[in-house]
Amino acid sequence: MTELRIALYQPDIPGNTGTILRLAACLGLSVDIIEPAGFDISDRNLRRAGMDYLEAVALTRHVNWDRFDAWRRETGRRLVLASTRAALPYPRFAFQPDDILLFGRESAGVPDHVHEMADARVLIPMVEGQRSLNLAISTAMIAGEALRQVAWS
Repeated sequence: MTELRIALYQPDIPGNTGTILRLAACLGLSVDIIEPAGFDISDRNLRRAGMDYLEAVALTRHVNWDRFDAWRRETGRRLVLASTRAALPYPRFAFQPDDILLFGRESAGVPDHVHEMADARVLIPMVEGQRSLNLAISTAMIAGEALRQVAWS
């Protein structure tokens, strides 16, 4: 059984967060939201994107980065950051069943101190000249590969 988790660092867009919560509910993953978010977590756009799946997802809210980081260290979990500044393509990374997959803000990623605290950093290889993928799509790609490695094979 996998204990994989998705963590969202101060998400900006309720629709993306709702879509990720729906993804997590369907795949049996827990989600951590590291506040402050750029929107009210009860926002109707979040509910619209998450539809009736929101009640099926295990969601934990952390009031800030320090509280989240203290919790994850207490539980001994490895933090895997998705970053455009990483060098290792995510399919080449060896995921573990209790990893936390961390995704940054849509507008700014994560600050340098969070980037440095990650145990590992992975990249989605893209065509040169393209900036980034939608957060929900990136989350689905990396979570799918992590599950393939630790739960579905």
